[in-house]
Amino acid sequence: MLDSITALWKRMTAAIGRWLGLVFVGIAWPFLAAHGWYRHRNWMIKLPVAAFVALLAVLYIYFIWQTQVWSGFNTAYPDVYKFSERKFSAGQELPATSGQQAAATAPKACQTSAVVDVAADLTDFNVNQNAWISSMLLYKLGFFGMSWDDTPFLDNKASFQRGVNSVVRRTSAELVDTIGRVRGTSGINSDLQKARGNLQFDESSWYFGLHPFGPKTPSPSYYRAAIANLRSFNADLSSCKTIFDGRADNLLQFVDHIAGDLGSTVNILADRSQNYSYGWFDTRADDRFWFAYGQLYASYGILSAAGADFQQVIAERNASVLWTDTLAMLRTALRIQPFIISNGSEDSSFMPSHLATMGFHVLRVRSNLVEIRTVLGGR
Repeated sequence: MLDSITALWKRMTAAIGRWLGLVFVGIAWPFLAAHGWYRHRNWMIKLPVAAFVALLAVLYIYFIWQTQVWSGFNTAYPDVYKFSERKFSAGQELPATSGQQAAATAPKACQTSAVVDVAADLTDFNVNQNAWISSMLLYKLGFFGMSWDDTPFLDNKASFQRGVNSVVRRTSAELVDTIGRVRGTSGINSDLQKARGNLQFDESSWYFGLHPFGPKTPSPSYYRAAIANLRSFNADLSSCKTIFDGRADNLLQFVDHIAGDLGSTVNILADRSQNYSYGWFDTRADDRFWFAYGQLYASYGILSAAGADFQQVIAERNASVLWTDTLAMLRTALRIQPFIISNGSEDSSFMPSHLATMGFHVLRVRSNLVEIRTVLGGR
């Protein structure tokens, strides 16, 4: 019996060895052939080829570095803003200080929007503190022609960034349509309108040719313009030149749309978890996981900021406990940071189901938002 097991084991290891050898030969053959061709060329051909290969190597080193280093990543980043110290809702006129009270002509000052601050800072985190991965040339070229999203390599940061951006896009739309204006009586704020348009720009655009002011990288450039638009709105709001309409129905609609977006993400995670449970060998599981993680990361900051901007409404509707619980759920979800994403069966003891775990946490947050929506609506 032992001899037969040993023989079977030897045959299996030999077969695996032959398979790995064929894979290695398949990968190495193009490089060996290119080396043989290069060795027999003269220097007029060798020099440009060597320069191109060196440039490509530098670009790949930079690309790999940018995909692996996440600058400014901090799951507790809302704490930096000290929202609990804000005493007034966004757009409310601030009381004059003792010095200003003596001067009858002192300019008015209003509370700025925490939501706008966080939306601008999240975009800055995506495109200034980090390189925007989705529009980088080598990301678009893929892995030997295969999209990086279809491989288990170098795509986690891109998916995370797109998840963050999806929440910022939603926020910019809500600011334009409802929060940044008094519906029916005021026009759309031009800064918020520009910010929404810039944030809606295609996430993967790399190069459109020469512009009037020279070459341009479209996606990050448009997102940087959106940062300036958002900060301009808050500057006007601080001097009471524009509007932040912090009504309960505006917050209700904002929460409703965020809950709807998270519901879509739950469905995506559930579909992948149920129909493609290949464990560590599911090459798209990491994309789904890190997109959802990016959504929760951005939602944590945006909802923390909304709690400050709409503090009066939340207190009046007795939604403070629900709001605090939702933020606690988001903090708990952000603690899940596996080194390798596994999409195994939910009852597997060897390959965990990180997608099912993430889906559970997203669903918890969404359920609380639905309950907040009900409280705000008074139903």
